[in-house]
Amino acid sequence: MRLVEMPVMNVLPGMFVAELDRPWLETPFAVQGFVVRDDDDVLYMSRYVERVYVDVEYRGSDIFLHYDRKAVGHRKDTLELKAQFDQGAVHFEAAADTLDRVFNSLADHRNTDIEQVRNAVDPLIQGVFSNKNAMAALARLKKKSNYRYSHGVSMAVWAAILGQHLGLQKDELENLVVGCAMCDVGMARLPEELLNSPDELDARNRRLISAHTRIGVEMVKSYGEDSFDILSIIDNHHERHDGSGYPRGLSGASIPLPARIAGLVDTYDAMISDRPYAPARTSFEAILEIIDMADNLFQKALVEQFVQAIGMFPVGTLVELSSDEVAIVIAQNETRRLRPEVLVVMDAGKNLLTQPLAMDLAEMTGGQRDAIWIKRELPRGTYGVNNEDYFI
Repeated sequence: MRLVEMPVMNVLPGMFVAELDRPWLETPFAVQGFVVRDDDDVLYMSRYVERVYVDVEYRGSDIFLHYDRKAVGHRKDTLELKAQFDQGAVHFEAAADTLDRVFNSLADHRNTDIEQVRNAVDPLIQGVFSNKNAMAALARLKKKSNYRYSHGVSMAVWAAILGQHLGLQKDELENLVVGCAMCDVGMARLPEELLNSPDELDARNRRLISAHTRIGVEMVKSYGEDSFDILSIIDNHHERHDGSGYPRGLSGASIPLPARIAGLVDTYDAMISDRPYAPARTSFEAILEIIDMADNLFQKALVEQFVQAIGMFPVGTLVELSSDEVAIVIAQNETRRLRPEVLVVMDAGKNLLTQPLAMDLAEMTGGQRDAIWIKRELPRGTYGVNNEDYFI
């Protein structure tokens, strides 16, 4: 045996790895010494070791590295996702609490500083730039008991993700996010029983609800807010591309872009949230419905960009695979939106795995027998799986 030390990424197929830079028991490798078959083996090793010792005189039988080649774990990525999720959760709750205080102060005609909202949502914008997947999971999973405030913060996150994807300038993005967080501020002066009614509203109550846009604009203007983008979002986020919205029935390009974005993310987040009069849809159902609305209620190009930004199955959603395994989406594939990266948490018999496995579905297309895809999205809590357990 003649051993040569080398970085793991320099290992070539056909080489025999005889030793590692750490004890074998500190790795998941089932055998001590194996032949490298291909680049996938090299990639798998690189997740656990940095340097290896290759026997350049090896002439024995082929002993291969055994692992589930369909479930190579991206340990570093998932740990980073969890860390970003944990940090984002703190900022999400703080922003929701800030909206709570500001809205209540405005409702009671008490003095308040709307600048608090800008300060509260700024960390959410930074979180999107650091890891939009973690923030998407947070907006999808993290809900406070008061829909109005958590909805405002979730809207801010979805808007930040779409705004970043569209390449908005820093000040434009900040105003977009603040406006989305504040878009329902006018609701604070409407009767609580009206907002929480599980019944279909009559014409009079619909007119009252529709007035929240005008009320909201007057509220924030009276406290010194003069940003056109923020005021236009509050005023126009219920206008629709075909002119069927309110308060003025604007259509197409006459609706300011920030308001078009706000209307889109408002609708999406409402669809995936439990409300007094409607249960939550799955993300996939909501996306399909919004795609059907393209060029009617929403600008088609904007819908397409939104789907590109968050994916057909946003990070944090629970899915069932064609293999009958249950998984959680942990990252998007920019070019193949139906094949994201997932974290498998249940086997085909619906038994929880002691060690979840990361899988890139874009790579699971080698042949009919090996191909794996998402069969359907599952509602949160299906089979007793709490999505948040795998992020928090």
